[in-house]
Amino acid sequence: MRILVVPSGFKESLDAEQAAECMKEGILRVLPLSQVQTLPMVDGGEGFTKAIVKISNGSIIDKEVTGPVGEKVSSHFGIFGSKTTGQTAVIEMAAAAGLRLVPRSLRDPRKTTTHGVGELIKAALDMGADRILLGCGDSGTSDGGAGMAQALGAKFLDASGQEIRIEGGISLAKVTKIDVSGMDKRLKQVQIDVACNWFNKLCGENGVARVFGPQKGATPEQVVELEEALEQFAAIIERDFGIDVREMPGSGASGGLGAGLHALTGANLYPRYDIIMKYIDLDRMLQETDLVFTAEGSIDFQTPRGKIPVEVAKRAKKHALPVVALVGTVGKGARLNYEHGIDAYTSILPMPSTLEEAFMHAQKWLTDCSESSMRTIMVGLQLANRLMAKEQVS
Repeated sequence: MRILVVPSGFKESLDAEQAAECMKEGILRVLPLSQVQTLPMVDGGEGFTKAIVKISNGSIIDKEVTGPVGEKVSSHFGIFGSKTTGQTAVIEMAAAAGLRLVPRSLRDPRKTTTHGVGELIKAALDMGADRILLGCGDSGTSDGGAGMAQALGAKFLDASGQEIRIEGGISLAKVTKIDVSGMDKRLKQVQIDVACNWFNKLCGENGVARVFGPQKGATPEQVVELEEALEQFAAIIERDFGIDVREMPGSGASGGLGAGLHALTGANLYPRYDIIMKYIDLDRMLQETDLVFTAEGSIDFQTPRGKIPVEVAKRAKKHALPVVALVGTVGKGARLNYEHGIDAYTSILPMPSTLEEAFMHAQKWLTDCSESSMRTIMVGLQLANRLMAKEQVS
């Protein structure tokens, strides 16, 4: 049997590469002679830079930047290509402003910043990058990308004309004018392509504050504050730059970073897999496969809205392949995924547990669940063979 393992990471626990190895080990316990290929999948979040750099034979550049709560953090970006053929820098915003970098006691998206993302972009420009590929995902921020833009020289002014230090989404409520005249001039000479969730919008009924604010630690009252601040930010962008980012596809990516990148740096926003699939040859691997396993930290009604398991399943179904998803938690509306190419899903949790316990045992539980799922599939195959044999006899 030829099996393809295409997992996402499990946030704050296992990255996509670790998840792939766990799943492969579990499957080989059952079918030691099977062909198991792994393709750790990235969606622009954690692991994006290293995955693209590995495929492209590039290099990782370590860089200390301002983290989401204002303290310095160790970060990185990637670079591949050459000065003669052109250099591409790869940045994942999560490496500078990801939720993982926000201590649990400080999780308040009104007060977290994308400043470090701007510092990574500047570092890439200093390296001579001709193009920047930037992944949005796993963010711990909701500042509309204003912190990023400020790090690159933008000024945000209040009603009295004084510059405001952007220290989170709540700072946007004070902004009455945006001055981009002092932004790094090299931004006009590079192409910035952003891989983002096309379903995430800055404002409106499904705006980023409402949908993702609670996941980043916001209370219902704080969600309202963030929503109002982002609405004001969008109004100023429309007034000063003639761009309506409120419900632009991808504008809500990473707490509105998509909007800030597009409006203030001239970046191009793309559905993340339109960009990523240019570097990851998933379709070719599916042609040589009998069964597909995928994985992610959670499956629910939002999974069909650009999450890895369904993106993998859509492509697998073009080859009529069965798809099994192994997940950390099964949330509200998970059954919806049966309509989008997932044939079966199961939680890796063998017992009720705290989040800390799940993080601690994720490696073992994912490996064991992969083995158990493969054994269940083999039982199904044995039953199918038995029934076919009965039909032939009769």
